[in-house]
Amino acid sequence: MKVVLAGGSGALGRRIAADLTARGDEVVVLTRSPRPDDPGRTGRQVGWDGANTGSWAAELAGAAVVNLAGELVDRRPTPANIELLTRSRVQPTRALAEAASRMDEPPIAWVQMSTLAIYGDGGEQVITEDHPPADEPPQMAGVARDWEAAAADAAADRQVILRTAVVFDRDTPALDRLTGLVRWGLGGRIASGRQWISWLHITDLLAIVRRCLDDPSMTGVVHATSPHPVRNDELMATLRLLQHRPPAPPTPTPLLRLGALVLRTDPALALLGRRCVPARLSDAGFTFAFPALRPALADLL
Repeated sequence: MKVVLAGGSGALGRRIAADLTARGDEVVVLTRSPRPDDPGRTGRQVGWDGANTGSWAAELAGAAVVNLAGELVDRRPTPANIELLTRSRVQPTRALAEAASRMDEPPIAWVQMSTLAIYGDGGEQVITEDHPPADEPPQMAGVARDWEAAAADAAADRQVILRTAVVFDRDTPALDRLTGLVRWGLGGRIASGRQWISWLHITDLLAIVRRCLDDPSMTGVVHATSPHPVRNDELMATLRLLQHRPPAPPTPTPLLRLGALVLRTDPALALLGRRCVPARLSDAGFTFAFPALRPALADLL
């Protein structure tokens, strides 16, 4: 299978590219900075600007598309950042969709990355793929809705909207920040600690992407998340245990908001939660390598 990765030069994109290449797929990475001589990257690199169609568009004919393009969300929720996050997702997606619409042979599959943050603060609800998106906050639900909408009419034999949990992997911002807090003695629960965390081991994400590319029954919204979400206090306690750290005091909401200012991040990433489950994958018989949190983190740490 030929697979075109848009935004494939980031950490997650490189992991997907390496995984698909290892199984024998022809991988084409659309990137603003092609470096064919870079041994750290996998797949044939093709230049694009992420906004306009060009010679790269020919790569889509008869291929599968995985669209990951977008800036990291870990930044302050200012109007300028919200605009940046939205533009960095919508522009490349529209360029891909426009290119696909001109193909005599459209893409055979389109895996559109999205995020479970589209549900905003889910409270205690168990959220499956049938749950409606939230209206706010704009940096989470708003950006995700616009991202998905940009791909809604893309020409492809089938499309999967892959709403993804926090992916745990070595040397990536999500896990590095959490383990750093624990090392600094700030590994206690955040606020009440009752907020739900939907999470996923990188091994399972790669397997889910493969399943979405290969399985013709996979269409529409699919949750890429462990079947066992955990509360924030359990997540932090597990990280302390695996890093051999003693109990730590909780981080109250005012202190978290102050720390978010210093670290230039969005406090909502820690304060809001979602209890999402992968109903579509479970119904399809998908088997998770790391369904439980402690073995998943132990494997990575």
